[in-house]
Amino acid sequence: MLFSRAFLVSLLVVTANAFVPLQNPAVHIGATSSTALQVAVDTSDIKNGLTVEIDGEPYKVLSFSIMKQARGAAKTTIKFKNLQRGNTIENTYRSGEKFQTAMIEKKNAQFTYNDENNFYFMDSETFEEVAVGAKIVGDNAKWIDEGMEISLVNFKDNVIEVVVPSSANYEIVETEPNVKGNTAQGYTKPATLSSGAVINVPGYLETGEMIRVDTDKGSFQERVK
Repeated sequence: MLFSRAFLVSLLVVTANAFVPLQNPAVHIGATSSTALQVAVDTSDIKNGLTVEIDGEPYKVLSFSIMKQARGAAKTTIKFKNLQRGNTIENTYRSGEKFQTAMIEKKNAQFTYNDENNFYFMDSETFEEVAVGAKIVGDNAKWIDEGMEISLVNFKDNVIEVVVPSSANYEIVETEPNVKGNTAQGYTKPATLSSGAVINVPGYLETGEMIRVDTDKGSFQERVK
């Protein structure tokens, strides 16, 4: 059977088009998405440190208690801290009530310096300077030492919390001299650390020594040699 030249050309075009991938207008090649995910949780998933979104704002669980009842479902009382405004609230929920986790993202950064109003960090990935208000840093300011690696918690592109390592090394910059012959077991004394924090340390430690500190509890862990 013979075919015209025009027919053969049109057949080749149709065949070639069959192998062109269809473009989905909803998919953008090369687009990036945040690593933060928002998931549903209920009262049974609540734990200290969990950050949930309430009325469009991020709240961190500080503490919670469960009250079981003779009749009916248990109730959970939760104390939250608003990570944007700094205030705390306490609410009681029925068992099984649901929450949405806040879409937060943590970024590693290094402390560089601070002034009266802000703390300044260098983003470990982009090397850009990030200024964080002293109010947001809060009580963690006393644990932030020169060059310390910390985590910046972001919510909707704003830093809402600065997380310091749970355990870190510091130099004792001021403390009372060790009294020779003082062998009292458990004897401690106040010591000022390089970050500005003041904690109790064993009596045998001297100014200039390095120690490891539990920043969650604000307590001495061990001498660092």
